[in-house]
Amino acid sequence: MFHKKTMQVALLGAFLVALTGPAAWAADGKKLVVAAPGIPPIYASVILYVAEKEGFFKKYGANVEIRPFDTGTAAARAVLTGDIEVALSPTTLMINQISNTDANAVAFYGFPSPDWVLASTDPTKTTCKDIVGQPVGVDAVGGARSIALRIMLAGGCPGVKIEDLQQVPLSSNTAPALVAGQLSLGVLHLDDLAVLAVQGKKADLVLEMKKTNPISHYLLVIARQDKLKENRDDYVRMLAGLIEAARFMQDPKNADRVAEAATPTGHNKEINKAALKQFLDISFWATNDDGMDRKTLDAVTAVSVKTGGILPGKKAVNYERLVDPTVWKDANALTQQK
Repeated sequence: MFHKKTMQVALLGAFLVALTGPAAWAADGKKLVVAAPGIPPIYASVILYVAEKEGFFKKYGANVEIRPFDTGTAAARAVLTGDIEVALSPTTLMINQISNTDANAVAFYGFPSPDWVLASTDPTKTTCKDIVGQPVGVDAVGGARSIALRIMLAGGCPGVKIEDLQQVPLSSNTAPALVAGQLSLGVLHLDDLAVLAVQGKKADLVLEMKKTNPISHYLLVIARQDKLKENRDDYVRMLAGLIEAARFMQDPKNADRVAEAATPTGHNKEINKAALKQFLDISFWATNDDGMDRKTLDAVTAVSVKTGGILPGKKAVNYERLVDPTVWKDANALTQQK
């Protein structure tokens, strides 16, 4: 009789665990709409699609919908208005917005390694003086590529300002425009360079972020402060899915599956695999920490003050206001439990 009652208690406990576990929780948890910047989404967004396709969001009980947006700037705007919950947005943009307007946003994960380059398919336009007055493909004026261009010019082309160039807004379609010969200069990602290479289009690198601004930062994963506070557990579970996805992507044996999950970027499997290796080589997706190093973000803030991104008279945002490191700590702890 004792053993029978013990078994009944054990079964009841297991049943209760099942009811409160990730699978059941996901059915009742708040849906988080996460913006993937770019149409088609930029390669940085692959981590989102891997987490979705490999079931990592579901594994941790996160109810996530991925929704592409024209740019990371548009995605950040949608977070601030409450239309969506999470966005991958340019680090400098968020530093500027919080500094200038006290935007109701906070970051809880980062993409620390920018891969930006200013590329030219015209061999006569490969130096700083060559690009003055020329059209340059960006995502949007004031968008991520535009901000990157401003920063690269400040660090690599003294005397040349962004106003000296003609910015052409193309969302994430700069590489196709270069391939088609619609223009010869564009701000690109590493996967864009892979697209040009596959198409047999030679590109010279006029500027590279890693050389012009060695201490820089690419993207922040942001949420509204009030929404994060109200539904913190949902965000922790979503981030746990991203952490596991980032680690899954590190393993070479998973390259084919990652390339398959990356199809929303518009690239074929060959380009996706080539780009994956390039991105992993620069430690693009943070795996062992939250990707929000204090010294790096402070340095990016200082550059933003210098280049005029933070308006005169405005106080630059400090690290404590910009980021919430506790979300990653709890999400990482959750992955360790699993």
